[in-house]
Amino acid sequence: MKKTIIITFSDSNYFHLLKELIASIKRFPQSSNISLGILDGGLDDKQKEFLKNNVDYLKTANWDVEVSKIKSRGRNYLKNHVCRAYLPNYFPNFEKYIWLDCDTWVNDWKAIEYLTKGCDNGKLAVVQTIAPGYRDIGNVKWIVKSFAQVKTQNFKHAISSGFSNEIARKIAFAPNINAGVFSLEAKSNFWSIWRENLSKALKKGRIFSSEQLAMNIAVYYYDEPVEFLPPTCNWILDHLLPFFDEEKKTFVEPYLPNNTIGIMHLASKIKGDNLKMKDIEQTFIEIQTLSNKKIKKNIRFIE
Repeated sequence: MKKTIIITFSDSNYFHLLKELIASIKRFPQSSNISLGILDGGLDDKQKEFLKNNVDYLKTANWDVEVSKIKSRGRNYLKNHVCRAYLPNYFPNFEKYIWLDCDTWVNDWKAIEYLTKGCDNGKLAVVQTIAPGYRDIGNVKWIVKSFAQVKTQNFKHAISSGFSNEIARKIAFAPNINAGVFSLEAKSNFWSIWRENLSKALKKGRIFSSEQLAMNIAVYYYDEPVEFLPPTCNWILDHLLPFFDEEKKTFVEPYLPNNTIGIMHLASKIKGDNLKMKDIEQTFIEIQTLSNKKIKKNIRFIE
């Protein structure tokens, strides 16, 4: 029995990205020691048939927390923001669970090794959305002189979801934790704290990113044990573009020591560009090389 499983969620609209993620994992020989599980949020029959032949498990995603039909409005893809807090229920008998959003792909297996090791002893292994080169980590609206209105993502979401001012202020300027890449042991206490706050968030707040808000609260307010992994383990392209090492033919951090990017995350859209990752088959953008050249490079996974 394999001890670790990598899990993701997809509907039919993201299936092309899901296939790329699977291919990016399977090209590494180390992947033979890890199971692959998919949560189905609206795949068609042809897509499900493909997955049955290419992954170990395919399960139908549920609303694991009661959500009003008025709020969900039949948008099954929003189950993505609930079911990841209940992974052991879908895929029992594993020791460790690694979650990768389906708009990620694995560039360097070291990231999977860090995720596997990082969740030892009940810790959440996760990445903060902050790295050398980030120019703005807090969003405020300056009103007059030194007075400002806090507008950070976590603060606004916590308030709109009915959490106390104490909790909202505690997480307001903490570096946001991205729930698109994380790992947890089956026995971790983090699951219960996370689920409790997710249920609270879903009662009043929006469904989208409710699991991320609950995760941030569990870490920063309840002080649950966490292993903060390097940004290479969840490189969000919307925040900072990587460089390309032409000699090694791989994406790297844009600042010394130019570490290899482990997991590329195609979240949202590239700033200054209207191209969204899920809407196009090939995405070429201009990035810089280590030899100080500008090249057009596809930031999607290419076999």
